[in-house]
Amino acid sequence: MPHNLSDLTDIVQEIAVHDSYIAYKKLFGLLFPSIKHFSYCLLKSPELAEEVASDVMITLWRKRKTITSINNIKVYAFVIAKNLCLNILKSNSRGRIVSLDDITINLQIDTTPEWILINDELKQSLNNAINKLPTRCKMIFRLVKEDGLSYKEVSEILNISIKTVDSQLVIASRRLSVSIKKEFNLGTVKKY
Repeated sequence: MPHNLSDLTDIVQEIAVHDSYIAYKKLFGLLFPSIKHFSYCLLKSPELAEEVASDVMITLWRKRKTITSINNIKVYAFVIAKNLCLNILKSNSRGRIVSLDDITINLQIDTTPEWILINDELKQSLNNAINKLPTRCKMIFRLVKEDGLSYKEVSEILNISIKTVDSQLVIASRRLSVSIKKEFNLGTVKKY
């Protein structure tokens, strides 16, 4: 399973040059789950999230001859998903503009090896602390920590500066640290 951009670039090259369905299935396996989860966070509908993720993957297949010109296919896919989600939200709200700050996100952090090792009580406390974060902060935290995107990729997806991504992660880390220390009486707790 590819973990770096050059492996992903090789897969995209196979799809573009050879119309490789096998390579497309690899790309699908890498991108679809994250895009579906990202879309669900925005839409709060498993059916619509799956539809958006499917539409993104279909778009990538249809544009396979030109996708080699895209610098980062992962960011490109997330931007397509974000735009599709915002279009759905806009059409469902009869033209009302929807801000990412107005969208509620429920996170479940149990996908990385570090989190799997944490006991259930700590996981529950951490989930509670994450759910208390401001919406944008939660979204950025999830994209970086759970989906493994870089600050630059998140800034491109959400159309914000890299400094904003960094500052939101600092805020999230501080608030989570304070919350966990407070929950487990781990020394002096500073308010931020």
